[in-house]
Amino acid sequence: MNKARYHSQVPSPVGVLTLTSDGDALTGLYMENQKHRPELPAHSVRDDSRFTAVREQLAAYFAGELQCFDVRLDAAGTEFQQRVWQALTAIPFGATETYGGLAARLGKPSASRAVGLANGRNPIGIIVPCHRVLGASGALTGYGGGLARKQWLLAHEAG
Repeated sequence: MNKARYHSQVPSPVGVLTLTSDGDALTGLYMENQKHRPELPAHSVRDDSRFTAVREQLAAYFAGELQCFDVRLDAAGTEFQQRVWQALTAIPFGATETYGGLAARLGKPSASRAVGLANGRNPIGIIVPCHRVLGASGALTGYGGGLARKQWLLAHEAG
């Protein structure tokens, strides 16, 4: 269940981003037409003031001035998904990793498919950088926000 009670929308080079929060932490960052994007809860209230820090950090990221976000996160997911999402945050800006490499780093070398599924369910795109994960051959594979956005984000981070 999405804990978000507040939301905001932010224009970006990859389209309008929807931010969600439970009032204490960021619970979601979704792109337009994103796969697995939940509907906003009926009780969610638009309150841009609750997202000032994340909006400023996203602006700095897209301007090429920020490489590491400092935002309190609270993504809802299974224990395994949480482990995958935490591991994503360790992939440095401008770097990439394969699903198999991420699975091995988690101590589950045969779980690259499960890592891919968890990666695809990441509710906090960009800040939890699931776009930095590639197929075994280094090819751009699956991205909930669409491959064109993944390609743009990787090119942006490559400079």
